[in-house]
Amino acid sequence: MRLHHNTLCHIFLGSAVLIAATPASAAFIEDSKASIDLRNFYMNRDFRSGNGQSKAEEWAQGFMLKMESGYSEGPVGFGLDAIGLLGVKLDSGSGRGGTGLLPRSASGEPADDYGTAGLTAKAKLSATTLHVGTLQPVIPVLMRNDSRLLPNIYRGAWLQSKEVDGLTLDLGMLDRTSYRDSSDYQEMTVFNGGLRNITFGSNTTSDEFRFAGGRYDWSPQLATSYYYGGLDGIYDQHNLSLVHVMPLSESQSFKTDLRYVRSTDDGGSNVDNDAFGALFTYKHGGHAFTGGYQHMSGDTGFAYVAGGDNALINLLQINDFGNQDERSWQVRYDYDFAAMGIPGLSLMTRYVSGDNVDRGAGASEGKTWERNTDIAYVIQSGPLKNLGFKLRNATTRSNFQSDLDENRFIVGYSLPLW
Repeated sequence: MRLHHNTLCHIFLGSAVLIAATPASAAFIEDSKASIDLRNFYMNRDFRSGNGQSKAEEWAQGFMLKMESGYSEGPVGFGLDAIGLLGVKLDSGSGRGGTGLLPRSASGEPADDYGTAGLTAKAKLSATTLHVGTLQPVIPVLMRNDSRLLPNIYRGAWLQSKEVDGLTLDLGMLDRTSYRDSSDYQEMTVFNGGLRNITFGSNTTSDEFRFAGGRYDWSPQLATSYYYGGLDGIYDQHNLSLVHVMPLSESQSFKTDLRYVRSTDDGGSNVDNDAFGALFTYKHGGHAFTGGYQHMSGDTGFAYVAGGDNALINLLQINDFGNQDERSWQVRYDYDFAAMGIPGLSLMTRYVSGDNVDRGAGASEGKTWERNTDIAYVIQSGPLKNLGFKLRNATTRSNFQSDLDENRFIVGYSLPLW
């Protein structure tokens, strides 16, 4: 389904009328808020192989309207949220598509515009909330992807409890996803790019992703979590993490981030993977120096729901280094220019090298490296306060997948409506 500008506006207005017409307390109205996020996105990819399409280059404008009501009075409070997403082509072509900014037809033509909208009913009892409808989870076993023009979204139910101080518990089930460059809801499947070597049985998609787990903050410096996630009939996954920050002085700290994920088949695939990752970050003033190691073992690479992000420490701009048997090392440097009196300006650069990828009998080991650099600035005051600019550059080379040079330039602004 493709949504044109007037259709999306009608959905926006209809959602607002529905919220306003719902029997509600003063808090339902007074605690409501709405904003529109604007994102202008230019992206180009240079395919270095010289075979087939030589480059992908697109420019588009995204709009995301978010409306959230407060809760009605009573032991159980009720509310309603709405979201509308619209992407508009500014520049593209049939020979330059494929950046993920715009959907393409079967002939390869990019869409002039696309979008979707959704409603979420919510209920709250004490510190426990239930959301049913359009969802954007960011939990270790399922993360929305917001790296292009519009985020991907999901449909389902999500119960979250914070009754115990420091403890967050989550339980839910999803049945559909809408990809970041799509107007339709679809069943979910597993990402199987690169050399993950995942095979399926009779079903390649599923309409049921279940998740449960929680995070506990033992102190402001220490947090642990466990989450289960399972795509029915395809895979089950158990995710464990520990994050500890050790203050060394007023301006120095050392952070340890450990992650372990066990993935197995659920009767309809061959998924079998153990993923271990460790990141260590030393901060001194505006400087941050990071080193990391990630290791894959088992009969397949890492499994996660296609279209979203994952919790691997080496998830970068292009690769995630989650192929079968892959080992990868990361070095990273960040600088916050507020330390030099320029708040809002930041720099990040990192390099990851991966090897030991299983390329099959008789083949040499697979190797990949990727380098990223981000420069970002957010205006801190004045009429353009919170207007942000980000330039992202990435280069990757591999002996088993595409070589790429990539640039992204993103301008973003969030405008409160009420």
